[in-house]
Amino acid sequence: MAADFAQVLAEIGGFGPFQVRLLLLLCIPNFLSAYYMFAQVFMVLDEPHHCAPPRWVENFGSNLTAGERLNLSIPRTAAGDLEACLAYAPPPANWSLEDVLQYGLNATQPCQEGWEYPERKPLSLENEFDLVCDRKHEKETSQSVYMTGLLAGAAIFGPLCDKIGRRPTILILLLLHAVFGIGTAFVPDFYLYMALRFAVAMAVAGYAISNVTLTTEWVSASKRTQAVVISQCSFSLGQMALAGLAYGIRHWRLFQIVGTSPILLLFFYWWVLPESARWLLTQDRVEEAKELIQKAAAMNKCSVSPETLSQLAPEKTAPKGNVLDLLRHPQLRKVTLILFCVWFADSLGYYGLGLNVGGFGLDIYLTQLIFGLVEVPARLSTSFMMEKFGRKKSQMGMLIAGGVMSLIIIFIPSNYPTISTVLAVVGKFATSAGFTISYVYSAELFPTVIRQEWAWWPSSPGSPASSHLW
Repeated sequence: MAADFAQVLAEIGGFGPFQVRLLLLLCIPNFLSAYYMFAQVFMVLDEPHHCAPPRWVENFGSNLTAGERLNLSIPRTAAGDLEACLAYAPPPANWSLEDVLQYGLNATQPCQEGWEYPERKPLSLENEFDLVCDRKHEKETSQSVYMTGLLAGAAIFGPLCDKIGRRPTILILLLLHAVFGIGTAFVPDFYLYMALRFAVAMAVAGYAISNVTLTTEWVSASKRTQAVVISQCSFSLGQMALAGLAYGIRHWRLFQIVGTSPILLLFFYWWVLPESARWLLTQDRVEEAKELIQKAAAMNKCSVSPETLSQLAPEKTAPKGNVLDLLRHPQLRKVTLILFCVWFADSLGYYGLGLNVGGFGLDIYLTQLIFGLVEVPARLSTSFMMEKFGRKKSQMGMLIAGGVMSLIIIFIPSNYPTISTVLAVVGKFATSAGFTISYVYSAELFPTVIRQEWAWWPSSPGSPASSHLW
């Protein structure tokens, strides 16, 4: 009789030193992933700007001071500040400087010669690529491109993880993190920046799936939820580190290099990252699986009986499902639509707060630090919540709490930044906990054979996704 892999884990230890080492190895890229997810927030901070003086001002002589050139060519707001996106249109060709000063100018036009940034802050995406005025929307567009990359990455690398294995997929994804992440620091224009951000997002989503899959396939069923929670906590710690890095490095290209280059230090994963023994069994690579199991047992200071090893046989994989199965069967269709709404609400609340750290009135770096800090207890508390109140009530409670906090923030006057930030922190706690609960809830509600399809159906980075996950 063939040995069940759960029996193998029971003999070698379901959460011993081998599993702890594996979890730590996989937590490091998770820690670094926080940079890829939220770093752009600190690269596009708004700063004062106005049109560069148009060329027609030069017709009135080169002796004009910088202030005089601005006064001649840039209109003022009612508050007396220079207009950010308008300049005066050229006066009639026969007008002299005296005519301009006497009669003034009324006709305006959009900036023709670019923009100037009087505070002269370090180079950012905004002031280098002029993401202001009619190009201001491109900052939000780039985040949409990134989110689309997460969806594409889950759709591509989820199946690849099952096809070529967890270890090679993770190694490929770490290489893509390094190549596209560091390459982003050297882009000549914002459109290439968005293209590389799309590629990086694919790698981030692919890793989120592959690392959860590899972790849970080596951990006993009773410890899998805790392992997933610990992995997510490393992402939260990465958000805290991001706050310090962004505060210390304001030049966006240097910030990008420093934030992404640590991934190069993980080259040793080639030698130390193990494959999933369970995946090897599904591929009829029994001898390789036995070797890995014996190594894991030795590291856990346990032994696996010769009888168990001799009974190891290729696992028969269940028939694969597809996306249509999620809608074809009435009960699955009901679960799918409900969880689709759950994931949408989770994502909207979590990323809506996380990507708006500068919108609550307090220092953006302090807010980012607090947001990362509050996620750790939020995620750790989910095990207690699910045990005490169950999945359904815990999920519903966190969604409602996050939504209520987000709604209340809308009505808080801007001159009460502390109140807005406190509400945002409570909302971040709730949405972070809700996200973690959704991972477990989704995996338990869906049949094994279609969990891989659910991984990318709701475009949720990091959803538990593998045909062998739980």
